[in-house]
Amino acid sequence: MSDDMNGPYSEKVMDHFMEPRNMGDIKDADAVGTVGNPACGDVMRLYIKVEDDKIKEAKFKTFGCGAAIATSSMATEMIKDKSLTEASNVTNEAVAEALDGLPPNKMHCSVLAQEAIEAAIKNYKEKK
Repeated sequence: MSDDMNGPYSEKVMDHFMEPRNMGDIKDADAVGTVGNPACGDVMRLYIKVEDDKIKEAKFKTFGCGAAIATSSMATEMIKDKSLTEASNVTNEAVAEALDGLPPNKMHCSVLAQEAIEAAIKNYKEKK
């Protein structure tokens, strides 16, 4: 066991875990994407508010490990003020990279974040 409290996690992962950005829900959200990984039990719900084809607000509620919370937090930061097309191009690798990397056994958390973005955008388009 290392003395480093972060263990295998980068400072950015720990920062987004300890002080998540955009946590909560949007009461009058234009769309919600909910995804889960039954294997690890993580569930991610992403709320978006869209104006003029741009994501004006993004919030999340995640039930899961620190990496799941950190990837949710980073994903919301990455899609805010982006067009729906730009947001739909955010990959799990980009989320992990923005957090200065994830341990291999936690990469599924970044996949969940990408899937939550895709699910929210799909939900928005279905409602239109």
